[in-house]
Amino acid sequence: MIAPRRVRDLSQAWYERLLADHLDDADGKVEELLADVEMDENGCMVSKTEQPRKIRFLGRQDRAYRFVYCVRNRLATNRHQVVRHRCHNRRCINPRHLEIGDRRDNLIDERDRLADGIDWRVL
Repeated sequence: MIAPRRVRDLSQAWYERLLADHLDDADGKVEELLADVEMDENGCMVSKTEQPRKIRFLGRQDRAYRFVYCVRNRLATNRHQVVRHRCHNRRCINPRHLEIGDRRDNLIDERDRLADGIDWRVL
């Protein structure tokens, strides 16, 4: 029997290379992103865009919140991991409002938010 090959996805490989070879530049980009936001009444660091902000770095485009989370936490996420917003505001890039999970966690978060609302004191 042939063992299945484990294939890394391109996003994970890109973040691994970024963290290994370009960390100082990535940290600078995160600081630049965090400086270019508006703070709302809930502590969200909201981009000035209508949709979640995207960034381009090392020839690749990604959502700013994912980039901020991965760089700040030194984590190369794979395609099965999602960056969740504890505040439920997809435009927010506040590192304190972001956490890692999977799609199931995200669906549970959304169900709980619809049922109970958001307790902003927890953030």
